[in-house]
Amino acid sequence: MSTLPIKHFLKFDDFSREEIEYLLKRADFIKKRFKNYETWHPLQDRSLVMIFEKASTRTRLSFEAGMLQLGGAAIYMNTRDSQLGRGEPVDDAAKVISRMCDIIMMRTFEQDIIERFAAASRVPVINGLTNEYHPCQILADIFTYMEHRGSIQGKTVAWVGDANNMSYTWVQAARLLDFQVHISTPPGYALDDARISDAERKHLRYFEDPREACAGADLVTTDVWTSMGYEAENEA
Repeated sequence: MSTLPIKHFLKFDDFSREEIEYLLKRADFIKKRFKNYETWHPLQDRSLVMIFEKASTRTRLSFEAGMLQLGGAAIYMNTRDSQLGRGEPVDDAAKVISRMCDIIMMRTFEQDIIERFAAASRVPVINGLTNEYHPCQILADIFTYMEHRGSIQGKTVAWVGDANNMSYTWVQAARLLDFQVHISTPPGYALDDARISDAERKHLRYFEDPREACAGADLVTTDVWTSMGYEAENEA
């Protein structure tokens, strides 16, 4: 049995730059094999448990399809239909669930929930989304950019929208992979400066006018105008 510490992916910067770059290169290699109809099952007899407190069509299908394509199995769990939805402590659930699988993806509300779950888990935990961070989405966006435009290092990404989990994750990615992020948010929806490190601040510029933020950008990105769980603010 491996004595290496468990490696979780709860925030983008949980991995080093070298690890992220290796992961992106590996994803490119695997995708090309799949598109060439080459059978390759490195995850045979391995299982992924997907825990959803927040529903998502794309997250479920992408994780489930990925496991199947690599020879593994994916098990879907909805918290409403499990003990987690009936008040079972997060750490107790993590201990039980992690004994029955090889890796876990969790899509939930508060970052604290997935942090506590991972702390008690015996297997790696992947953040499929929390209110605070969305590392897999940004990783996929960067991979797509690299497929079409090459390295993102030294480039400029413009974010237009509210300060949500994706915008904070873009800032983490910019610091780690050495690119710039232009942020333009509506009044009252700016990033919380207390959540931005000095190292991240060097890769970040704020703009009131979204057109100025996008001027000269290599990539322009945004999100839904009302994040899941914040529907009451829709009229704002």
